[in-house]
Amino acid sequence: MKPAPFRYAAPTTVPQALELLAQHGDEAKLLAGGQSLLPLMNFRLARPSVVIDINRIAELAGIQQDAGVLRVGATTRQAALARWAADQPGWELLRAALGFVGHDAIRTRGTIGGNIAHADPASELPALLLCLDGSVLACGPRGEREVPARELFWGPLTTSIQPDELVTEVRFPSPGSGAGWGFEEVSRRHGDYALAGVAALVACDPDGRVLDSRLALFGVGDTPLRATDAEQALRGREPTRAAIDEAARLVGPALDPHADLHADADYRRSVAGVLAARALAGAVSRCEDGRVGATQR
Repeated sequence: MKPAPFRYAAPTTVPQALELLAQHGDEAKLLAGGQSLLPLMNFRLARPSVVIDINRIAELAGIQQDAGVLRVGATTRQAALARWAADQPGWELLRAALGFVGHDAIRTRGTIGGNIAHADPASELPALLLCLDGSVLACGPRGEREVPARELFWGPLTTSIQPDELVTEVRFPSPGSGAGWGFEEVSRRHGDYALAGVAALVACDPDGRVLDSRLALFGVGDTPLRATDAEQALRGREPTRAAIDEAARLVGPALDPHADLHADADYRRSVAGVLAARALAGAVSRCEDGRVGATQR
């Protein structure tokens, strides 16, 4: 298949891009990495009359770490962020999640902002953003605003970003010193979208009790989800195997996943609970001596 006819624009500044969005409205689509948009266009599931290529806007690319927050420009390639994270202590969860995103060729072109703005509920990065309590920066005719991940994802391929707004930056707060992480995913083949996946963070106090726990799920609902019941069940407790299993058992019953050709709803619920237990156990094992601020060995 080939895309339906469209006009092409390549602005070099954010104001130019916003002017084009205002001019063409719902008829326009933004092109960043193109790893989601171009297949949709080729199958004519998307038929924009105007494609606005934002790759020539230099200010939209780049990686900065500032006051415990990783600020990633919207057009930064996934492969570039993975290379950055490879040498950065404290960002192992980010590195693990990026390793599950497609394949090398996809990560070379795919962008961080494009992936998150596309909001596929089976995608890894939206769930990671939710797990880290991150946010995106959106720019539009009403100015600039920061949108927390909890308010960003409205449904499959749907976010609270307005048609006349442009995502300019993605912000990932640092997991924090001593926090342990876990990341688990099941897919038909490596690089496919997840049938179910989990990102976990656990931090413990000096006595070894859970100070904070976060559990984000993907592939099991219309959006990435936080397993708040399971998170709460662990807080304030010693993270024993029994406590982890007890928390993980709360995950499946709270889900209402869709069935499709690849997996039915019951399978996704069951797998999500198993992966939650594995991710939490991995996070606990990676805590520095199980304590926040303990000396790293």
